[in-house]
Amino acid sequence: MNDEDGRMLRRVADYQFGADAGAALFPPDEGLEIYRTTSGRPQQVVADAGRLVTYAVEGRFTLSPAGARRLLGALDDPTHRVVVGEDSDPFVREGRNTFAKFVQRADPGVRPGDEVAVVRDDDTLLGVGRAELAGEDMLDFETGMAVFVRHGVGPAEAGDGDTDAEREEAS
Repeated sequence: MNDEDGRMLRRVADYQFGADAGAALFPPDEGLEIYRTTSGRPQQVVADAGRLVTYAVEGRFTLSPAGARRLLGALDDPTHRVVVGEDSDPFVREGRNTFAKFVQRADPGVRPGDEVAVVRDDDTLLGVGRAELAGEDMLDFETGMAVFVRHGVGPAEAGDGDTDAEREEAS
């Protein structure tokens, strides 16, 4: 990734997710690879751990679980988070949608269409997707889809009560 691409991608991330999100997603010193469309527009940004984001035609990022993990580490709770209970854990991990009645907390700044991380109360990432309701409405509604989950993180492993950061430190 050249300097010009990096600056542009970091600006878009800061605009979409908040200050310092760009540096968390696309550190200047990391060798990230950009896949482009046939017209030359950036389409996907990939790190060693896999795809971080897709840069959609409308100029916004869609997150992968790897990208969401980077953001969760950089953004204060509750920014861009939707917290669900244990009942939802296996379903969200499989990539199933999150329904309002299972939402325990949500970033009040979330608007419909925003990219969010679906997490447990201990901030363990379960999935990523697009908010269908405003953050405050997710708590008020008893029915309906709160988050269209685009990617679940997969089945839980033994000892999965640990947070993602604790698992990284242990490995």
